[in-house]
This record gives sequence, C-alpha cells and structure tokens, in this order.
Amino acid sequence: MPSHTPAPPAPGAANDAAQGPSHAQWAEIVQQLGAEIAGPLSAALERIQNLVATGQIDRQGLRSLRESVAQAREAGMMGQQLARLASGRLRLSRERLQLAPLLRSVLAHRSRETQTRGIQVRQVLKPVEVMADGSLMFALLNALMDWALASTHSSIDLKLDLTPWPAKARLVCRFAHRSLDLLDEQRNAELPPVLNSLAWRLVEQTALTLGVLPLREDASGITVLTLEFPQTVGDEPGTVVLEPLVEPARGADAQQPSLNSKPLAGCHLLIVSPRRELRAQLQDAVRHMGLIVDLVNSIDEATQFCLEGLPHGLVFESGLRGAAFDQLRAELLREVPQFSFIEVLDGEHLTQLSTATADGMARISRQHLADALPSVLLFELSKTL
Repeated sequence: MPSHTPAPPAPGAANDAAQGPSHAQWAEIVQQLGAEIAGPLSAALERIQNLVATGQIDRQGLRSLRESVAQAREAGMMGQQLARLASGRLRLSRERLQLAPLLRSVLAHRSRETQTRGIQVRQVLKPVEVMADGSLMFALLNALMDWALASTHSSIDLKLDLTPWPAKARLVCRFAHRSLDLLDEQRNAELPPVLNSLAWRLVEQTALTLGVLPLREDASGITVLTLEFPQTVGDEPGTVVLEPLVEPARGADAQQPSLNSKPLAGCHLLIVSPRRELRAQLQDAVRHMGLIVDLVNSIDEATQFCLEGLPHGLVFESGLRGAAFDQLRAELLREVPQFSFIEVLDGEHLTQLSTATADGMARISRQHLADALPSVLLFELSKTL
C-alpha cells in the first residue's frame, strides 16, 4: 500500500491521516450533506408536480419517487450519525472485541440485501482481538458495508488478519468500482462520485473517531480500503494487553460506556403494528436513541420488508402473533440466531428481557414504553454487537 502525505485532501478525497477533520473539512461534509438531501428531494418534487399536473403516475414513476425519497432519508440519517461524531460528547468505552464474529454478525444481517443485489461477499477472516468501543465498531462495520455495497460493480472481498511487526489487526475491503469490461484510460482517471459520497465520509469519520487508520487506494477500477486497528490484543510481537482489562478505570477520567451518546446510533429497528397511535408511541419512545426506524402495518408487510434486507430488531404488537409471524420468526432466526424480537402487550405486564422468557422474546407493556423500551432495546440489540 503506497504511503500518503498528511496534507489536506482535495474536496471529496479520502482522508488518510489518523486525526480528526478540520473545520474546513466539516464544512465540506455539511455542504455534501445538503447536496445529497436536496438532489433526491428536488427530483421527488418534480415528479410530484408532474403528478399534480397530469393526475397520473405510472409504476416506474412511482418507483423513482420512492427511491428519491429513500435516498434523501438515508442521507439525513447519515448526517445525524456524522453530527454525533462531530459533537465532541462521545465517551468511548474500551472492551475486548473479537472482530471476526462481529463482522460475521454484520454480514448475516446484510445477507438478504447482498443476495437481492446479486453481490457476492467473499471473506477470509483470521481470529483477531482488539480493544475498542463495541457500539462504534458495530457502526463502523455497517457503514463500511453500506459504502461498499453502493460502490461495487461485482463482488466484495473482505480479509481480516494481522500486519507484520508491529502486529496490528487489519481489515481489507476490496471491490471493483467500475465494470472491468468497460474500463478505458479516460474513464479510469475519473472516480465515480459514489466513492466519495456521504457514505464514505461516515466510514472515514467513524474510523478516525475509533482511532482506526483508514488507508484507501483507488486504481485501475479497483478500490482497496485498509483499516488498521492500533490496540490489538494477542501474543504476537507488537500486540498489547491493556491493564484496564483487569481493573476498570475509576475517577473523573474513567471511560464510562453509559456516557456514550446514542450507543445504538445506526442500528435498524422495524416496528410492526396496524395501529397508527401505537406506531407513533413506539417511535416517540426511541426517538432520542439515534436508531433507523421503519414502520409497517402487518406481518405480511414485515416479511416483504425483510426480503430486501434485515433490520437489527423487530418490535411488534401482541395481536399480530399467529402462523405468519411464527414463519417469519423462524426464517429470521435461521439466518441470525441472535435476532431480537420485542413483543408489546396492551395489558399490565412485567417487562421481560429475552433471557428471562421461555421463547427468547422480550416483552413489555404498552404502559411502560416511554420508561422501559430504550433500556430493553439497549440490552437486546447489544447482543449482536
């Protein structure tokens, strides 16, 4: 991998320095956020105006309208996550993380999405252990997959191993950002805009916040991103075992996971209920958590939603239990054994975590949503982190 100079990058270029962005770089990110929201919304508004003028819209136009709104929504959610990283309020925890199982968990959640897009993800994952904040690492791996899936023209290769001395955990993501059979010298010199999109900015800034060095190379239609993790635990030369593993830090400077603002930011929650007021109540209860939330009315709609990509958890009202739900639950658990289900009951009921129920589903009364649902979600969704 060639070395890079620490000079400020050109607008939109990859930032390979292991340091936080400057005010000018954050200004570029804000400008890019505005463009990625305004562009799709302008296209959507044009289609809506055409609908008003003609009184009709075909299936392709409706699909394009939906895609434009979805693009703007995704850009807005990435903007929220970037704002979290820029806030300066994050207090990162340090814990032992096995990267290979964590990455496999992320890939399991994204398996339907990759299959729908016809993208093969090849993986060679060596068992490596690092010290890092678990929730932010989970966010980094998901952001990496978002960017790679949007950018690749064929497959994605993931390799997890250790660098030569000093040994550091290294995750390499490689994909073709152009169709290799259409390469020519002129086009090869121009990078596709998606490579330096807001999705890339989120990967880059999440990595830098974790203290992970992102090294990116784009050449001959191929993009290779290498993430190097400095705090690697093991017996190899150069790795470390840190004292806080034995005795937690205390005092004013102690690292406290509870102070990590929005630890589940970026996790995807699907709410299933035919009642609008219950859907709104559930949304209000988790609004402050930074979750990506989608709403559907029925189990059939939930099944269709999950065909395109799995959320990280599903909250449903008790009245939807039945054969269709049992079939959906069985399918999801086959793909992701730790998948989180939270059942909402109308009557009085004690809040139960999945570890306290015979069927492994968490339960909560509607009366306790505002107070208890955030804590239940924090426990249930963290099982896959």
